Amino acid sequence: MAQAQIDSLERELLLLGRHSALVAADAVAPRLERSAYLLLTRLELSGELTLKELADALRLDVSTVNRQCASLLRQGLAERIPSRDDTIARRYRPTAHGLALLHADRDDRLAGVASIVEGWSAKETAQLVDSLRRFNESIERQQCLEWPR
Repeated sequence: MAQAQIDSLERELLLLGRHSALVAADAVAPRLERSAYLLLTRLELSGELTLKELADALRLDVSTVNRQCASLLRQGLAERIPSRDDTIARRYRPTAHGLALLHADRDDRLAGVASIVEGWSAKETAQLVDSLRRFNESIERQQCLEWPR
């Protein structure tokens, strides 16, 4: 692959990261901070997880995830529950309130994305989804990560 293509891809990914945040913010001010949205999404998809499991899944330091989870707990967005295997580690899961805010923010994001691709054909949208999935799966393979779909 030519260096110019890699340069263009990097630039477009940078813009995608920036623009995706703007699309979500255009509809309504988000109810959740970005880290809360990410953590709650992962917990919703994976079920109950320990701090270490969350940190491993997100490739973050345990202390960072601990602070973020503490914030979720203080806001009533998640709760700690005893481990299923009687270890000291506590598991986290979203509360009904946390899921309600997550779903409301996701609905706003979906509406924002839908407005961007409104004039696109179903084939064009499917091609973008397929390319992004392939790109993300390549990252996950290279980084030994797995994001539930």
